[in-house]
Amino acid sequence: MTTPSTLHESLHEPEFWARYTYAYADGPGAARLGELEDWLDDDEDEEDDDDDSSFDVAFEVGADHHVVLSIDVWADSYSLGVAVPGPDSDADPDSDEPAELGWDDLAHWHPHALRWSELDLIVRAIAARNPGQWPPGAALALLCRFAAVFDDDDVDGAVAAVEEAYAGLRPESWEGYWPRGADWLERADFRGKGVTWQGDEAGNRWVAERDADAEPFYSTRLAPDPEADDGFPHAQLRAVLDTAAVTVGERSGSN
Repeated sequence: MTTPSTLHESLHEPEFWARYTYAYADGPGAARLGELEDWLDDDEDEEDDDDDSSFDVAFEVGADHHVVLSIDVWADSYSLGVAVPGPDSDADPDSDEPAELGWDDLAHWHPHALRWSELDLIVRAIAARNPGQWPPGAALALLCRFAAVFDDDDVDGAVAAVEEAYAGLRPESWEGYWPRGADWLERADFRGKGVTWQGDEAGNRWVAERDADAEPFYSTRLAPDPEADDGFPHAQLRAVLDTAAVTVGERSGSN
């Protein structure tokens, strides 16, 4: 998997972020679009056959373990997966389809795939493994849509980190719409909303069954089911997190 040069350019464009965060579709931050809203409306009416609008981006966290972001800007569709080399694999992330953790669109979204602590670990490993490949904050700005915060998180610290990631990509001369940490929190905040987590001895974690009257927590991260072939890929996510911990020095490679 290669990173299209157009994505690197888009990271500094307000139009890209207005689409990527769904601000243009009345998502958080929509009230700040200003004149950008008219430009996006005009752009939406035009046919676009640009192949560069749909692609996969693989972020390595170490030992050929990847977090894979699939982007389809014009379909308003984004998904997050993990690619883990098997025991007989040559560790080529192009060899197999990533195991999907979650997806986000404007129809039947299930984006809540990661806890904040997991995302923080992943982006630190990406930065350590790929120095200079991405602008500072780019991985966090792109991947935070798939993370949520809960009662035991340092939410102020999380929002500040996301705010810094977004701000670091903003062109110095641009004074109009730009995403904010508070926009992300509006979609990611599940404090006091009845979300409880369970775990097992293997290190898997999942969301327990919730009250039917609670605010929806759209996630496929449910309890492991050995009978299901298409459930949440707990083992693959665990492998990615373990590898990321080794990369940043929080765990020995022998563990």
